[in-house]
Amino acid sequence: MKTANLYGDKAHAVSIAGCINAVDEIREMAFRGLQKMFRANERLFIYRLIKSGTEVIPQGLGFRYSAMAVIGLAGEDDADVRKVLGGLGLHDICKRLVKDIHSAENMGDVALTLWACHAAGFLERGETIKRLIELKPDSRAYPTVEMAWALDALNLEHSSQVAELRKNVAQRLLRSFNPQTGVFPHVVEDSNKGFRAHVSCFADMVYPIHALSNCSRLSGDTQALDAAERCASLICRLQGEAGQWWWHYDYRTGYVVEGYPVYSVHQDAMAPMALFALEEAGGSNHRESIAKGLGWIYRPAEVSVPLLDRGADLIWRKVGRKEPKKAARYIQAASSRLHSSLRMPGLNRFFPADLIDFEDRPYHLGWVLFAWSRQRIAKLKATAQ
Repeated sequence: MKTANLYGDKAHAVSIAGCINAVDEIREMAFRGLQKMFRANERLFIYRLIKSGTEVIPQGLGFRYSAMAVIGLAGEDDADVRKVLGGLGLHDICKRLVKDIHSAENMGDVALTLWACHAAGFLERGETIKRLIELKPDSRAYPTVEMAWALDALNLEHSSQVAELRKNVAQRLLRSFNPQTGVFPHVVEDSNKGFRAHVSCFADMVYPIHALSNCSRLSGDTQALDAAERCASLICRLQGEAGQWWWHYDYRTGYVVEGYPVYSVHQDAMAPMALFALEEAGGSNHRESIAKGLGWIYRPAEVSVPLLDRGADLIWRKVGRKEPKKAARYIQAASSRLHSSLRMPGLNRFFPADLIDFEDRPYHLGWVLFAWSRQRIAKLKATAQ
C-alpha cells in the first residue's frame, strides 16, 4: 500500500497546459501581496500577514524572507519591481541585506543574501562571500536546507575563490543522501540521536533537488543529478491523490511519517522550482506532478474552500490538523522511531486535517515568482501539449 493512501485523499488531476492560466493569476496575486508586505523605510519585507477576524495584520520584519523575495523579483520587469517596492529597486534591498553581514551568525541568512545579490546583479558581494566562508559550510553541521541554499548561491559565484568550497558543499550534501530511500537528512552530518533524528521534512528534499540540479548543470556532475533524480522520484511517487506534497519522511525507509500540515508554498512554488530545475538539468519531466500539486491550491481535499483567497488577495499558508501544538508529528515520529512501520492508528479521527492557517509570508510569494518566472512560463506555453 502506498504511504500516501494513509491520508484518504480525493482523486484530482490537472494538466500542465491547464495550470498555466492559473499561474498567471497566482503571479499577479504575488505581486500585489508583496507590495502589501514591503516596508520602504526599513528596505525589508515584513515577516508575515496574519488574518485576525476581518482584519489582515502585518507582523515583524523578515531578513531571509526579504532575500527570497529579491530572488523572485529579480526575473521580473523593472517597472513591476519598482511598483512593488514603492519606487525603490532591488539594489536598495541588497544594500540593506549586506549592511551587517559581517556579523551575521546564521549561515542560511548569509547564503540567501549571496544568492539574492547575484540574482539582482548587485556587485558588492565581497563581505558576504567572506562571511559565508568564515561560517564553514564545508565542515560544520548545518540544516540541510541551509546547505542547499549555500550551494545554490555558490553555483552562481564563478570566482576561483569559492570553487573548492562549492565542490565541498555539494559533496557534503551527496554524502548525507540516502540513495536506497531517496531521502536527505534534516541536518547534514549531525550526531543527533534523538527520537526525531530519522525524520526529514519536504524542504529537506526540494532545496537539495534544486541546488544539486543546478550544480550538475554547471559542472556536469552526474552524481549530483542522480541524487536529485532519486529524491524527486520519491516525492512524486508518494504525492497525495489530491496533489498534496507531504511534510515528514523517514530517512531510513523513504516512507511518509506524517503528511500534515500541507503547505501552499510547497504546492505552488517549492516543488515546481525544484522539479523544473531537475528537468532543465537533463533530468526527468515531472510536469504532471507539478500541475497536480498546483491544483490542490484551488481544490484542497481537506477543506471546502481554496487556499487562494481572492477576497483577501492572498494565498493562505497551510492546511493542518486540529491538535495540540505539533502533537501529531511528535506522536508519529516517536512511533516510527520504535519501529519504521509503526504509526499511531486513528490519527485522522482524533486530529482531523481541516484547519486553515490564515497567514501569508513574503518568501512564499517570492518563490512563486521564482518558480514561475516569465521566461519559464514562455517556454512552457511553447512546449505544453
